[in-house]
Amino acid sequence: MPTFPELLPATEANLRLEANVAPPDWKNPPAADRYHLVVLGAGTAGLVTAAAAAGLGARVALIERRLMGGDCLNVGCVPSKGVIAAARAAAAVRDANRFGVHVAGGYQVDFSAAMERMRRLRADISPHDSAERFTLKGVDVFRGEGHFAGDNTLAVTGMAGSAVLRYRRAVIATGGRAAAPPIPGLDSIEYLTNETVFSLTELPESLAVVGGGPIGCELAQAFARLGSRVTLFTDDKGIFPRDDADAAPLLAASLERDGVQLLGGGTELSVAAGPHSRVIVSSPHGQIIAQRLLIAVGRAPNVEGLGLDVAGVEVDPRRGIRVNDRLQTTNAHIYAAGDVCSPAKFTHAADFQARLVVRNALMPWPANRGKASSLVIPWCTYTSPEVAGVGLTEQQARGRGVPVDTYRIDLREIDRSLLEGETEGFVKLITSAGTDKIVGATIVAPNAGDMIGEVSLAMTHGIGLGKIAGAIHPYPTVGEAIRKLGDQYNRTKLTSTAQWVLAKWFAWTK
Repeated sequence: MPTFPELLPATEANLRLEANVAPPDWKNPPAADRYHLVVLGAGTAGLVTAAAAAGLGARVALIERRLMGGDCLNVGCVPSKGVIAAARAAAAVRDANRFGVHVAGGYQVDFSAAMERMRRLRADISPHDSAERFTLKGVDVFRGEGHFAGDNTLAVTGMAGSAVLRYRRAVIATGGRAAAPPIPGLDSIEYLTNETVFSLTELPESLAVVGGGPIGCELAQAFARLGSRVTLFTDDKGIFPRDDADAAPLLAASLERDGVQLLGGGTELSVAAGPHSRVIVSSPHGQIIAQRLLIAVGRAPNVEGLGLDVAGVEVDPRRGIRVNDRLQTTNAHIYAAGDVCSPAKFTHAADFQARLVVRNALMPWPANRGKASSLVIPWCTYTSPEVAGVGLTEQQARGRGVPVDTYRIDLREIDRSLLEGETEGFVKLITSAGTDKIVGATIVAPNAGDMIGEVSLAMTHGIGLGKIAGAIHPYPTVGEAIRKLGDQYNRTKLTSTAQWVLAKWFAWTK
């Protein structure tokens, strides 16, 4: 039986996962006299920090009390995308008739098999984050509770052995966890979060979801496509409140077509136990009874029990550890990276913050150091269609008084989208007014997460929209939409004077 509830049920795949990321028979190594870097937490930020530092030749210790790989591998990105893949397959079969493909006798979703497929693939990926792999990289891996115990000292306690680790620099990368909002009655019932939903083996016939952000929308749509009757409660801002305002209506329509009932009033909910182990959710719209309740809103930084007061590290209980632009805490020898300190709570953000921390904490040359504010961080929500963004939205730019120009093309104007039957969506690029400097983008498309990387690359390296127009993109692709927006920009450079001169030239040379 797995030690951690996140790894239930006790299938072969989950036992294999545990053997990699939380080996039950692990014995901590002898501590070195002193480490160049001690990393507290083995999620994405901690793993990248440890691997990068060890790759430079530093003596590195890595401490993890629960599951190596953190949320991303165990209860976040990896399992959710496995479930979403199954849901997309179900939707493809459901909608096959519009392509002239007829499924005789209908189709049936085997939820248990879909979830076990996810667990098997998660276990297949887990060696990348395993204790054994990082040991082979030269990292001393300590399993147990770590806390600051004095000047440049961390103590580790646990069944795998106790140790005192002395360090020159330390990095806090303990991540975050699901936090329940103050809903009356919530503490009296059993509910799901992202940390428990992937342990389900049977499909809930009905599911109430609280939260209109990425987790709530992704899982609401996925479970609806797999056969649940889903109700999604949002606050007054609705779904996708942080993305471009044009995205939400498209996604709302897509969710509703998949059977998701969208209701506001999410800040005025109360819950209670119902008959037959159901949950009664009361809102301004009335009551619904659901078999399961998923809370998909709210995160809290993992800062408890770390001895931060001993180390002189200041922390905000809601926002996390206070860091400067170099990701340095209020203790000059201690840094932080990832969800424990960052407002950008994405795996890829944690990855690049970790790389920055290694440069800032270990590199002797100031020229090699960097600032967190210089990172261009894209994001993506993996609904159908996907919603991806980078930089400012059009509304954010105007709200800050930043003069911008907007270039937009709808997918119905893109040949590949027409051929694929996926015409709901758009590509929007925002440039500094009068220039081709890209300051933001929003893409709503089936593979928006793959497409946003081109815009992120352009923004990172100062490639303007006009130059994107000069890069040949293959036809027919949805990505061609970005190049077409470059053409839109270039047409604005053809002034009325230039048009008049050309007209005269063509008239004279006919």
